[in-house]
Amino acid sequence: MPNDPYEALGLSKSATAEEIKKAYRKLVRTSHPDLHPDDPEAEARFKAISTAYEILKDPETRARYDAGEIDGLGAERPQREYYRDFADRSDNAYQYRRGFGPDADPADIFAEILRDRARRSGQSGPSGGGFAAAGPDARYSLEVPFLDAVRGAETRITLPDGSNLAVKIPKGTEDGQTLRLRGKGHPGFGGGPAGDALITVFVRPHPVFRREGNDILVTLPITIDEAVLGGKVTAPTIDGPVGLTIPKGASSGRVLRLRGRGVARAGSKAAGDQRVELKIVAPPDQDKALGDFLTEWRKTHAFDPRADLMKGAGI
Repeated sequence: MPNDPYEALGLSKSATAEEIKKAYRKLVRTSHPDLHPDDPEAEARFKAISTAYEILKDPETRARYDAGEIDGLGAERPQREYYRDFADRSDNAYQYRRGFGPDADPADIFAEILRDRARRSGQSGPSGGGFAAAGPDARYSLEVPFLDAVRGAETRITLPDGSNLAVKIPKGTEDGQTLRLRGKGHPGFGGGPAGDALITVFVRPHPVFRREGNDILVTLPITIDEAVLGGKVTAPTIDGPVGLTIPKGASSGRVLRLRGRGVARAGSKAAGDQRVELKIVAPPDQDKALGDFLTEWRKTHAFDPRADLMKGAGI
């Protein structure tokens, strides 16, 4: 996989933040290793996609990459230091450090400069070179129920070594979103800090609720008499049942809005809405009285609900 995060996500450097998010969500849904158990390269592709998104989703980190301060893996690019840069230094690091003469190998000199810099910064390492680095991140996937994602929940995942890791699902978590648990990754090197645990959340579909942004969508069946006469019915929401008034003369496809009954993200007081689409459902059993009434009603009430549709179709 490419180390260029733009290339990994199939984007150009002019991509907007929204385009970056959409590209990541699309790729993470199709590239997760669990979906390709027979592909040995699936995990590498997934890691490259996740790393690319971690770099590009943050404007500051993206700017640092664009400026060449970090590489495509998020690592700091070492400052380039050439012989000529040190020729006039007062400590004359190249010429006399540890007895180096004018014919010394530049690679040995540069290594000594790095060791000296580590000593001056107070670092120490197992080999005396002062090397310390954060451990690599650990990546996991977690499938959660729809309501746990929108309402928030706590769960645990089992790690490859058999241990458990507690995971808090924030309110409003979206499908394909990656959660970061600081310091829960692999151990560091030379006394460095542990990496992070990156957990990609997959939200299971719900049989009743659908999500669009922060809004919840529900299709609500109503009877013929409720559509014609109106009435009060009970509608499900993610926080429990609520009363809903059906206006007189409602048609299938009409959308009613329940304000503030949608998704509230963690840290936000405002919530989305619930949009209720009405669907008229005929009784499962033929009702003779209703059939007789509608037969007579049809004779005296000419009404073609498809007239505008046919006109718009040019027919």
